[in-house]
Amino acid sequence: MSTGNAQAERIPLRARFRRRRQTLATQLLELQLLIVVAVLLCVTALSLAQSSASFQREEGRRALSAAESLAANPAVRELLPGAQTRIRSGLQGSVDSVRAISGVTYVSLADGDAVVVISTRPGDVGTAVPQTQGRSETGLVDTSSGKAVEAQVPILGNEGSIIGSAVVGIEYPSIWTRLLQSAPNLLVYLAVASVIGAVGSILLARRVKRQTLGMEPGEILDLVRHREAMLRGLKEGVIAFDAQGRVVLMSESAHQLLDIAYGSAGKSVRDLGLDDRLQSVLTSGTTESDQLVLVGDRLLVLNTVLIESKGRTIGSVTTFRDRTELRAVEEELDVTKTSTDALRAHIHEFDNQLHTISGLIQLGEYDEVVGYVEGLTMERAQISAAVTDKIADVGTAALVIAKIGAAAQGLVTVDLSADSHLGTLERALGRDVATVVGNLVDNAVDAVAEMSETERRTVRLSIRGLGASVEVRVEDAGPGVAPENRERVFSQGWSTKGQSSDGHGFGLALVRLTCRRRGGDVSVSTHTAEGLEWTVFTAVLHDGESA
Repeated sequence: MSTGNAQAERIPLRARFRRRRQTLATQLLELQLLIVVAVLLCVTALSLAQSSASFQREEGRRALSAAESLAANPAVRELLPGAQTRIRSGLQGSVDSVRAISGVTYVSLADGDAVVVISTRPGDVGTAVPQTQGRSETGLVDTSSGKAVEAQVPILGNEGSIIGSAVVGIEYPSIWTRLLQSAPNLLVYLAVASVIGAVGSILLARRVKRQTLGMEPGEILDLVRHREAMLRGLKEGVIAFDAQGRVVLMSESAHQLLDIAYGSAGKSVRDLGLDDRLQSVLTSGTTESDQLVLVGDRLLVLNTVLIESKGRTIGSVTTFRDRTELRAVEEELDVTKTSTDALRAHIHEFDNQLHTISGLIQLGEYDEVVGYVEGLTMERAQISAAVTDKIADVGTAALVIAKIGAAAQGLVTVDLSADSHLGTLERALGRDVATVVGNLVDNAVDAVAEMSETERRTVRLSIRGLGASVEVRVEDAGPGVAPENRERVFSQGWSTKGQSSDGHGFGLALVRLTCRRRGGDVSVSTHTAEGLEWTVFTAVLHDGESA
């Protein structure tokens, strides 16, 4: 088998079928022609029905007029009582005359017993006709040669009695005859309708293709299928809005990350039950990148792209990804970085101390070396013991020691209060306590770091285990928080450093989220001591997440 044939065999049947798909113009033309044919069939059926009714009505009048004329003929009234079947009489001339003048199909005369005695159709002689009960009647009847419109009029004698009846019939044309009569008109209608349908189909196809960016129906169908598959497969959330702020589409991940019920297409963003911060980001119309938003216990990063057409905005698409796990890793890395910075600072300090020890050894002052080393050891032990004696949880103790060392590099003192006491924590609770302690201490250190060196650059830290709860209390004598901002400081995106997307304004929001997830909360207050006004953040976490 040749290479070309082998490749052809490998092409899926569906792909070959797609190549043979008809264009939109062809499909519309076929549809228009089908519609035209269906309309013409209906018109033909209606035309035949109308022509049948019209034929019966008009030809019935003509037949009735001819029958009345024959029944009123004096010769017929005189000769009919004595007429006998199959015996010629003067009546034959009368019926032939009526048939010739009126142009009807047949003319017959029946005697008083309703038996045909004379007729232009010899085969009808001797047959019976329906009794008319003395009334003139017109209708459609079956004859030996087919259907006919027949009129029957009673013939009155000189004394006023009924002596017979005049029967006049006009042959009813068959369906094929009527179709052949209407064929020229129907062909003209078909030709005109086909031309109009073809031109309309081409114009409509061009208009539709302009609106669909030149894509054929099969391509649009494939595009929709691919879009649905993409929306289901994307790990990132995608949500699109039109110019009025209504949902156009939403990916599978978007429903899960935003906790929005399915079937939200067409709803306004205000009807989705989102918090104010998220609504603001989705409807702001700005394209600022990597905007951070807290949704439940998730930290999401949002990016918005505006969709424009002919110079005007017709909607927007927002993508977002979950940064919660990354945030946890960043916090762990922050602890590691803090510890590394502290160790780096200690290295410089140890270098100086080693140089001092080396100089003392060179001078032969061995007793001084021993005393110097013992003093350093005791100092380090006292710093670690001051923390570990109060905090048994290793992770929390390590974080506090690292924060104390890092703050010291910025000439800020972090004092662990004497009433601090904390046992070993369950691992998940330990991570949450580290999140709360780290963010509250960092905020306090940043606040007092802005003060001059002559002011009180001290942060007080208290960590207490209260049964199944943990209380974290952080105090600083920095600029403080204005009373009107005491709730706003816990709002995501709000910061004394200004609102931005670089991570400011989320530390305290994460603290509140963590505390409330643990069934507790965080608050801010002030008190005066030692002549200074202290800002106090108090956070409470319970052992076990809230329901």
